[in-house]
Parts: sequence; structure tokens; C-alpha cells
Amino acid sequence: MTRESAGEPGADDGDSVVYDLAAECTAEDVEHGQDYLAEINGIVDYGVFVDLSESVSGLVHESVLEGTYGVGDELVVELEAVRDNGDMAFEPADVDDYTLEPVAHDYSLTGTDRLEATIGDQIHLEGEVVQVKQTAGPTIFHVADEYGVVPCAAFEEAGVRAFPAVEVGDVVRVTGTPEHREGSVQIEVDGLSTLEGEDADDARERLEDALEERAEPHDVEPLIDWPAFEKLRPNLKEVAKLLRRTVLEGRPIRVRHHADGDGMCAAVPVQIALQRFIAEVHEDENAPRHLIKRLPAKAPFYEMEDATRDLNFALEDREKHGQQLPLLLMLDNGSTAEDVPAYETLSHYDIPIAVVDHHHPDPEAVEDLLDAHVNPYLHDEDYRITTGMLCVELARMIYPDLTDELRHVPAVAGLSDRSKADAMDDYLELANEEGYDDERLQDVSEALDYAAFWLRYNSGDQLIQDLLQIDSDNEERHRELVSFLADRARDDVDVQLDAAMPHLEHEDLDNGAHLYRIDVENYAHRFTYPAPGKTTGEIHDRKIEETGDPVITVGYGPDFAVLRSDGVRLDIPQMVTELEAEISGGGVSGGGHLVVGSIKFVKGKREEVIDALVDKMEDAEIDEALSSAAPIDD
Repeated sequence: MTRESAGEPGADDGDSVVYDLAAECTAEDVEHGQDYLAEINGIVDYGVFVDLSESVSGLVHESVLEGTYGVGDELVVELEAVRDNGDMAFEPADVDDYTLEPVAHDYSLTGTDRLEATIGDQIHLEGEVVQVKQTAGPTIFHVADEYGVVPCAAFEEAGVRAFPAVEVGDVVRVTGTPEHREGSVQIEVDGLSTLEGEDADDARERLEDALEERAEPHDVEPLIDWPAFEKLRPNLKEVAKLLRRTVLEGRPIRVRHHADGDGMCAAVPVQIALQRFIAEVHEDENAPRHLIKRLPAKAPFYEMEDATRDLNFALEDREKHGQQLPLLLMLDNGSTAEDVPAYETLSHYDIPIAVVDHHHPDPEAVEDLLDAHVNPYLHDEDYRITTGMLCVELARMIYPDLTDELRHVPAVAGLSDRSKADAMDDYLELANEEGYDDERLQDVSEALDYAAFWLRYNSGDQLIQDLLQIDSDNEERHRELVSFLADRARDDVDVQLDAAMPHLEHEDLDNGAHLYRIDVENYAHRFTYPAPGKTTGEIHDRKIEETGDPVITVGYGPDFAVLRSDGVRLDIPQMVTELEAEISGGGVSGGGHLVVGSIKFVKGKREEVIDALVDKMEDAEIDEALSSAAPIDD
């Protein structure tokens, strides 16, 4: 219990101290050897019944009473005994002059960590309402206190909203009994009231302090010693804190990620870390499934189609299930001006957005629309630090117990994005220590890419987890599945290239580079694996191996081109900007890294755009240290 008066009670006047329990106090607030103010609520032949608070009552036996009493009289008592059935017996306290000290219930003792231990006992809970869901039976109020989020079931009548004045965001005091319901613990509500004024302010301050403390990310050492990563670690910790706080606030999280190997190596560890943290925070065992959704994105930016679909689902969930609107987490995507229209759409609903990406960003375009942004380019680094590498560390900051399942993932991410980072050797060695030799890692990368293509817009949660061997305990199935899909991927690539390679056009550029062009619309199989970007990349790799010289490869269709370069300094984002300004009515857009990217244009301007692009490539500087570091965005 919490004593509301300060100092040592009765120290100034020598009086005894009598404690006056607040209405919400429970039997846990009553201690042996202390005196309490009680009110008589009933008289029987064998004694009087007294109330110390709304839920603390007991009997004073007639054998210890002197004098006569009436209902409503006050009596100072002390606890004599607690019977096996929970009934409390009191006896009159031997006090004359006393100082009355009010006692408030200590709500920090009734968080979700104690619900299991209080099954069947009446308790009090104080917190903020984060969700109100009307079922066919009771109304379920999800209340967040210092320790987590508790479902509280209040029944008026079937399908009728209980406590209709209570809304999401209110701070409430709940009196009820924890009970098991369908594998979870929920409080069966006896009473629920909204706090106001100073009581609400005090509760919000207490909750905010506790939330800030618990939202702090774990201080974990990176898997490898990498100075380049250290520049990004403070920003990554900010995102980890934002995500942990979002979970503690009971807000859903929607993860959008690029649908490739690096994107999945980024999103899946974060998804699982959040699910495990949600399971710790929420008493509802279904909360991890309901509060986080992972969805792949085919485009290298947040498309309006995806944004409007996400927003529509969020608004429907708010209407049907009383959820708050979600936080959007963009991974391996989301840093460019092309994302702005979608972000601005979400801004009308105050949906927070966080981005972890390694594509060349447009910070001036997106920064004002983001709540957090991690990108190596913002710290004078580049795409060689892949998003998967960053997000493995992000997941560990959120839920460090996941570490042992993630040691091989940065190497898979690096191979998937062809990273030439100095740290790759260390990541490969770390993976080798976990039983992932180079061949197995390459197979996992190929299998992920193949699965992503066929999953299209589906997350494929269990399949991807089995391929990555995260939150999956069947290693035999993992190995067989990876081997099967990787072999299928390589066979399909061979079939595609057998058809495409005879149609490859070659020319020697004035700067000494080889230029290869392929019309992937007409000379490659459509709507099957590999897609145009992957097809272009595979052709490019074979020509590098064949020539050993600087190579540029362009795969183009009616209104797009994908580019790969090794040994030539192509600043593709800058080239896109120049083409957009130089070709009137070309509708040029796109982006990427220095040596890998994609461009879109209107169909009627294809020849003009491609010719202008080749001219810029011919003027590009030869730099043999540069190699294409990522698969092309389709």
C-alpha cells in the first residue's frame, strides 16, 4: 500500500497512527500489527461486520466487543486472522488519540506479471484504455498499465456496449477478478471508472515513466566488430525504442518490406522479435497474431496501391475491433521521393512511419514525413551495409533472446544483395560457425528469392521462417526445402538464359566498358521465374565472368529498364534526375545505387531514353573497385 502522508506518521504529537484505506484498496493492503479505520455495515448476534474499503470486509466477533454499536458507526480495528476460505477477522484496536493517515492502493503491484497468481481474487488495475472491442457477448477493454496490456471483460447484456462513455485513451480504474478464458487471462470486470483531474494526471505520469523505462532497447553488442555499423547504431536504437513503445501502447505494427532476400532477412527477424515481445506484454495469447502484420512489396518504393490497401485495412480494424491505427515500418524500402505520395496519404490519419533502408535516399523529400529513418547514406556509408544486416541488430535490441537463431542471417542478407562490404568475411565466418557453409548460405539465398517470386504479395510466414531457420525447429525439413527450391531456381534461370542469351546485343563503349543490352519483354519468358531484373542480373554475372572487364548490362521492356554495372561508376540516381529534366514528356522516374538500379518511362519515349542513357554510360568513369552490389528491383 502507498502512504499518502509524508514523513514519520505521528512523530510530532506522539499519537498512534490509524490507517484509512482508500476505496480501491484490497486485502493485499492490510497488514498484521497495523490499525485501520473501519465502518460498521451490519450487526448480527455473534458480532458486527465492518468495511475497510470497497473490497475489504470482515467480522469483529461479539466476544471481543464492548459497548453497543450501530450501522454506520466508525471503529478502529486491527487484523486478527485470515481464514482458509479468505474471510478476514478483526478485533478492536486499543487506541484513544490517533493520527489518521490515508492509504492509496499501490497499482504497481497489480500488473500482468501477477495476474496468474491472483486468479479468482478481486484486484484493482489502473491504466490506459488502448483498445475497445465489442463482441457478441461482453465488451473487451484492453488496458495498459506499467507491466503490460490486460483484457478486461465487462458485460452489460449480450452484444451491448458496457461503459459506453469509456474511450480509447482514457485512464481508468478497473475492479475485477482475473480468470482463465480460452488460454489467456482476462479480468472479469466488477467496476470500471474513468479517472479525471489530478488523479488522471498522476496516473498518466506514473504510466509514462514506466513506459519510457520499459521501452528502452536492450544494450547488445553487435554480432561482429564493424566500425561502419557503429555510426548507425544510435539511430537503430531509436527505432528499437519506438517499436518497443508501440507494443507497450497496444498499437498495431504493419511491416512493409522489399520482396527479395535482403528484405526478408530484414523483416522476418524484426517480426519475430516483436511477436515475442508482444507475447510478454499482452495477456491475450492472440495478440502477436493480431498486432503485427508483415507484407512484401514488389516495387522499390511504397506504392499508392499498397498504401491505400494498408490504410483501408487499418480503418476497418479500428471500426470492427477497436484497434488504434498502426505504426508503419518500412524495411529495405521507403527512402525516396517516390514514397512521398503514399506517406502523405497516411499523414492525414497521423500514422507514424519508421524506415530502415540502404537504398540511395532523398532525405529532403521524406524526412518531414518520417518519425525515424535509418540509412547508411545518411552517415557517409552506402548500400554495402544491407538492410538485413541492420535489422538483425534491430531485432536483437528488441528481443535479445533471439540472438542464437540469427547469427547466420546477416551472411544470407549480404549474399542476397551481393554485398562487397568489408564485414562480409566476418559474417560468413560467423555463419560457418553455426553450420552454414558457403554453399548452404548461397542455397538459402537462392531459395528465398525463388519463394519470394511465387509468393508475390503474400508474406508466407511459416515457409520463409523454415527457409531462414528462424522460429523453426525442424532442421531436416529446412535443409531439404532449401535444397529443393534452390535447385528449382537454378534450373529456371538456365532455361531463361538459354532463351535470352542468343538475343543479347553487345557494343564496346568509348570508356572501355562492355555494354550488353537485352529486350527482356520479347526475348525472355514472361510471368515466370526469373523476373526481368533477375534475368538481367544473371546475364550480367555471366558476362563479367566471361570478359573479366568492366561490364554494363541493360535489360529493357516497353516502359522500363534495369541496369547493372561492374567497374564503371554509374550514379544511377543522378542519371535519372538528369534524364527526367532532359527528356520532355518522358515520364522518367526510378533510382537505385551507384551501380544498380531501375528506370521507368513512357512507352513512346523508350528509344530516346535508352539512347540518352547509353550516352551517359559512355561518359562514366571507369572504377574497377566498384561492383554491382544488389539485385535489381523489378
